[in-house]
Amino acid sequence: MVIVEWHGHACVSIKKSNDYTIVFDPHDGVSIGLPRPNVKGDLILVTHDHFDHNAVDIVKKESSRVFKEFHGEALIDDVKIEGIKTYHDKFQGRRRGINTVYVVEVEGYRIAHLGDLGHKLSDELIDKLRNIDLLIIPVGGTYTIGPDEAWDIITEVQPNNVLPIHYWVKGLNLPLFPIDDFLVYVKKYHVVRLDTRSFKLGEYEKSIIIPRI
Repeated sequence: MVIVEWHGHACVSIKKSNDYTIVFDPHDGVSIGLPRPNVKGDLILVTHDHFDHNAVDIVKKESSRVFKEFHGEALIDDVKIEGIKTYHDKFQGRRRGINTVYVVEVEGYRIAHLGDLGHKLSDELIDKLRNIDLLIIPVGGTYTIGPDEAWDIITEVQPNNVLPIHYWVKGLNLPLFPIDDFLVYVKKYHVVRLDTRSFKLGEYEKSIIIPRI
């Protein structure tokens, strides 16, 4: 059993059945106006070194393994990781730097976290992500792809399920679009609004999953 939990903004944790936990893009809470992530990671993956994504000390244990902007492949504690270099903007990083797309394989599931992706995907990356089990994708615009661009990527990749991230919620002090600005584009997917922060991977099919923050 794999449990996915959203901790606000771009911070997402993936917990395996043995409680081994992967944390993506931790924030410190106070800097962006949200509660601090209440999770500790055995493996911490940072897509890019910006303040709202790299608060490693908040989620780190003494034994944690940390990968920042890792590009390549690795096998860590039975978790297969691939980090793929992308950009935080539409100008090959000249404005906001690089970004990493992480693809991890956990207990038979393939999960992709797109970080602060700022541009359309290459055909090669679309093929790599096609039919992935869970696509974690920014939808809030301003610093990343916007709602319409996010939907275009989803249409191309055809993931089984989608977890939107990096959008405006109450308290967030960043100028992002709210989730409803993305949902107007959604077709042929169920929209599932949860009463909790977490869900079990495999519980939904062809769904846009929106946890409560």
